[in-house]
Amino acid sequence: MALPFLTLAANRIVAGEGVAAWRVGDLFVTGPGLIALVVGLALGLLSGREGLRLAGAALGLAGLLWLLSQGASNLIADAGDYARVSPGAGFWCLLVVVSLLAADALSNMSPGPMARGGLLIAALALIALVLTSGALSELSIMREYTSRQDAFRDATLRHLGLAFGSLAAAALIGLPLGVWAHRRAPLRQGLLPVLSFLQTIPSLAMFGIMIPLLGWVGDSVPGAQALGIAGIGFAPAFLALVFYSLLPVVANTVAGLQSTPAATREAARGMGMTEGQRLIRVELPIGLPVILAGIRIVLVQNIGLAVIAGLIGGGGYGTFVFQGLNQTATDLILLGALPTVALAVVAAILMDILVELAQPTAETAR
Repeated sequence: MALPFLTLAANRIVAGEGVAAWRVGDLFVTGPGLIALVVGLALGLLSGREGLRLAGAALGLAGLLWLLSQGASNLIADAGDYARVSPGAGFWCLLVVVSLLAADALSNMSPGPMARGGLLIAALALIALVLTSGALSELSIMREYTSRQDAFRDATLRHLGLAFGSLAAAALIGLPLGVWAHRRAPLRQGLLPVLSFLQTIPSLAMFGIMIPLLGWVGDSVPGAQALGIAGIGFAPAFLALVFYSLLPVVANTVAGLQSTPAATREAARGMGMTEGQRLIRVELPIGLPVILAGIRIVLVQNIGLAVIAGLIGGGGYGTFVFQGLNQTATDLILLGALPTVALAVVAAILMDILVELAQPTAETAR
């Protein structure tokens, strides 16, 4: 609460002056938000009353949004055409506290997968409503977005293409490899160390390796450049992400298939099932949660690593991150970083729900 809640700067590049939450406006501006925030945090102290704690987190979040929107409008009113208002350290710290309060309350309430899905949809709808309402339009990050809407749309499509496309390619390659490695111990003993070695290569080094390799392919193979294969751009970033994705997919596929109890395998063999039937009807259903956990790791990992693709012309949200670093424009960095974090969180929650739904039930086991 004592840290600067908002930062007012003369333009988008210079360092701004921090303003405390109770100074972003007069009493009628700050009062409702501060009261909601304090009451919400106080409700978080009620041990064992998880419903009230969750309501307190929602009330605290509403107070933060009120102070953010009203404070930004009030500070920017007479500050000049080039002035910028950004969330300060106080806002981010309070947002983390409120988010942890909500997460802890939900964890103790232990909602089922469908309830978590409903809460996620409601949260996304609320975020979309706030962003489209114009309540935060005076913030610097929203001004950055307004001036780059077309570029942001293209970056979103490219980022999704890198993250989900590399996941799909890794699944097409890694799932059969995992099944094969499960059946063949010598292949497993040779393949997993190689994939582990690829995983240890730093991301920047991996992207650097791809540049001369695909540059040579683009120059030497007829038609390769027409397909977009070149030393920089989408192709090297995509290929590097596929390499990073193979170990979790293959390793979790092997672990999932090996999790089938030996007695279950023997029972299936005694029923006259072929090797393929045992794989499809017994081993894959039992090992599916472990396999999906590997896919979850890959998806969240690739959403984050795709930011690095901006360094080699691969596009995505990393374009804004590195442009902001070059221009010392913090809000431009956030324009790339915040959607990346949000996308990774949503993907992780959705995959957790799928993993839980894939768990064998007692009826399935019988």
